Amino acid sequence: MTIPFDVARIREDFPILRQTIRGKPLVYLDSGASAQKPRVVIDAMVNAMETQYANIHRGLHWMSERTTDAYEATRDAVAALMNASDRAEIIFTGNSTGAMNLVAHSYGRGVLKPGQAVVISAMEHHSNIVPWQMLRDSHGIELRVAPITDAGELDMAAFEALLQDGKVGLVSITHMSNVLGTVTPAERIVQIAHAHGAKVMFDGSQAIVHRRIDVQALGCDFYCWTGHKLYGPTGIGVLWGRRELLEEMPPFMGGGDMISSVTYEKSTWAQVPHKFEAGTPAILEGIGLKAAIDYVQSIGYDAMAAHEAALTDHAIARLSAIEGIRIYGRAQDRGGVISFTLDKAHAHDVATLLDRQGIAVRAGHHCAEPLMRRLGLDSTARASFGVYTTLEEIDVLADTLNRVREFFT
Repeated sequence: MTIPFDVARIREDFPILRQTIRGKPLVYLDSGASAQKPRVVIDAMVNAMETQYANIHRGLHWMSERTTDAYEATRDAVAALMNASDRAEIIFTGNSTGAMNLVAHSYGRGVLKPGQAVVISAMEHHSNIVPWQMLRDSHGIELRVAPITDAGELDMAAFEALLQDGKVGLVSITHMSNVLGTVTPAERIVQIAHAHGAKVMFDGSQAIVHRRIDVQALGCDFYCWTGHKLYGPTGIGVLWGRRELLEEMPPFMGGGDMISSVTYEKSTWAQVPHKFEAGTPAILEGIGLKAAIDYVQSIGYDAMAAHEAALTDHAIARLSAIEGIRIYGRAQDRGGVISFTLDKAHAHDVATLLDRQGIAVRAGHHCAEPLMRRLGLDSTARASFGVYTTLEEIDVLADTLNRVREFFT
């Protein structure tokens, strides 16, 4: 099995991968939670701190202007990455959670009317559940949940049935499940939702890492993701929204930089995107995100997708051959996230024993408790892959799981 790029060369770009854990080479299989950072991201942030750092947008001195240009260059890079038609459609947030709360607050309270409904799916992260529950409780919005099949795919017939009464104002669904790896049929979801008068938001936290995202081709209305999964820093996330919708929405937070004018009697708002970016932003993290985007594009999404497909196929084959291992999610279109259980062993115990061999996986409900209950579980172990993951690391995982199975049996 061949991978169409030099993964050994790519691994050299990630300083953290050179270390050992408990005397073992680090096998990092938790990129779905947060990816490691290449040297170019680290250097971009350090260089900004050492040579030009100042607050942005309001300063007239050289340092502020230079840092403002670097920060705003990230907005251009994100717009190009997502094929947004207007750079003003790119809103910087703290993370995906911040982006979804922004939409729930500003679009949910400012545009949706009591009695309308929001549709989510049965495989959502808590960040795409809890804000809508809060909106339901405070604003009288109905929350509807589209079921999934036993294979872990969205039940499209049931999904469409939820929109038949015309009361749904917004559909908010993951583009790729952080538990099952399922990639949802985004274009079809948009077609159905729009046909019934609903807007669509996708949680692209996982998808943006594994495939090229073109918001114009998808036809959706909002799309969000977070920088730390795309090999960038924490503390910086993205919300893309159609400009006409952003113009209609009230601000999420009040403060500096999001205003046009302020008196004691009233305030007026800045134009988008700044209307939604109150206060001093994550300046250095924004600069780091630009470096991460440049890095990903230097590798290319096609090459990353081929690499991921090879890893996923190999991992499913190796893990499926282990007695007592059960893999969850068998969608036809899936990404490099594999959740599994081992007979007679709790997922936390499995992860602990793997850690003793230098292997980092996730264990728990993965911020998706309702999905765990749908699967009849309280937790799974989860292996998730990045550009630096190798076939040999998958073999180490499988061989170690065989020894873990023997321990419990």
